[in-house]
Amino acid sequence: MLSLRLLAVATLVAAGMTASVPAAAAPGSLREGLFGEGRNDSRRAPAPPVARYVVEDGGGFILDRSTARPMVKFEDSAEVWVLQSQPAPRGDIIYKNDLGEPVLRATRLGGLTVFTRQRPSGAAAALVGGSNPLRLPILGPEALLQRLAQASARASRAARRLIPFEADASPETAPLVADAAMVAAEAVVRLATDPAGRQVLSGVDKVTLVEGGRPGASLRGGVMLITISPEDGLAGRPSSERILAAAGIR
Repeated sequence: MLSLRLLAVATLVAAGMTASVPAAAAPGSLREGLFGEGRNDSRRAPAPPVARYVVEDGGGFILDRSTARPMVKFEDSAEVWVLQSQPAPRGDIIYKNDLGEPVLRATRLGGLTVFTRQRPSGAAAALVGGSNPLRLPILGPEALLQRLAQASARASRAARRLIPFEADASPETAPLVADAAMVAAEAVVRLATDPAGRQVLSGVDKVTLVEGGRPGASLRGGVMLITISPEDGLAGRPSSERILAAAGIR
């Protein structure tokens, strides 16, 4: 199938854009019901395959265990993390990201602990209810071009200079290319907030997305190269953490 050569350059940043705001903590009575002391885990009802959880210190996330590779999306971020499950002592399961770092730990009785940069020691999460599955949307060429332009605009705004995004894509690969571009833009934003990252970012002239045998990221010759593997779905692109590791900021 004929591929479409797409090049998106940030020329205008939309006014009035605001950052996502984490969900507010549950009110006192609800918090007591979700996280109250003395709760008996053995009486917890099984969680649905796709469910929303709230964290005891605020915020929330969606955990999708309806596919072979579990996925999680935090409410304060657009990125979907594809996880690898691993057995742990006492019948627990640890869910790790593509760098092998723990993101979630599920007990055999249904308890869930979440680990993030803000919560390295972990925080309890409580089930709220079911949710919609995490899936890639269907995108046409125009929508893909718009997503690439949005990713370029966000990265350029963080770097305070133009960083174009370019990609080879077909109708079949467009959804993953668009998602990978968003993740790459997130990595650029995080580079811009770190002193060492800003030095690395000063050498990035553009972001290029290509198809390959396995997902990956590299930085050389002024190009942040993002490799995607379309047959693997959302697991076929590197996470923002993996992109930062490739840039030497981890």
